[in-house]
Amino acid sequence: METTKVSLYSRNRIYISDEEQERIRNYRILVGGVGLGSGIVECAFRLGFENICVIDGDCVEESNLNRQNYLMSDIDELKTKSIYNRLKAINQNANITYHSIFLTEENLEDYVSLDAYDIAINALDFTSNVPFLFDDVCLSHNIPILHPYNLGWAGCVFIINRESLKLNTFYDTCEGFEAYFVSYVITHLKHLNNRKKWLEEVLEAYSLENRELSPPQLAVASWIVAGMCTNILFNIATGKNIKLFPEFYFASIM
Repeated sequence: METTKVSLYSRNRIYISDEEQERIRNYRILVGGVGLGSGIVECAFRLGFENICVIDGDCVEESNLNRQNYLMSDIDELKTKSIYNRLKAINQNANITYHSIFLTEENLEDYVSLDAYDIAINALDFTSNVPFLFDDVCLSHNIPILHPYNLGWAGCVFIINRESLKLNTFYDTCEGFEAYFVSYVITHLKHLNNRKKWLEEVLEAYSLENRELSPPQLAVASWIVAGMCTNILFNIATGKNIKLFPEFYFASIM
């Protein structure tokens, strides 16, 4: 009886051709921020993206564990090192690199230009203008960018490239950025007759909180957006059609 060779990606068959599997294996991904990015990189990695560089200077905190891809044993460890170890435990032959630094206006060019990346994921916190600058530097190298967002019971992803609008076309400061773009998504969904009243209520409740508090996030959206980003990465890597900002991808369980 003929036997079938079992490989790491054998269960991807039918969904993904051998040619597509090889294409994504060699596709080079740069990830800025491995908070929300922590789940995205593992999902993409398990699909077969084996060339990933992650950059973040933060350490794992207990408050991260409700939604980020870390363990209690990772607390106080560098996020990048924890993710590196996690991915290498899945596939030790993959090309995973990490830099345990905070991206700044001064070092962005150095780190974005380290390799000829095919795509970037901007999962940086909007506590400064660095996420906007990250996009600018990536675009200067013709690297498209995914912007993922955790909306609790839903995920949202914007795609930025040289043909799209940029985020700062609509809102050019980090202060109040998250609230503004949730409002943007709500308004756009209404125009599509897809009103999400629960999301409107969340935004209203958040607007009444102390603005120094980070936006509320759930594990549900972390995994939704991980799947969304992985699907988008696959589509871009294999030459399929995509939606560019100001259009966006949105998926909700409510």
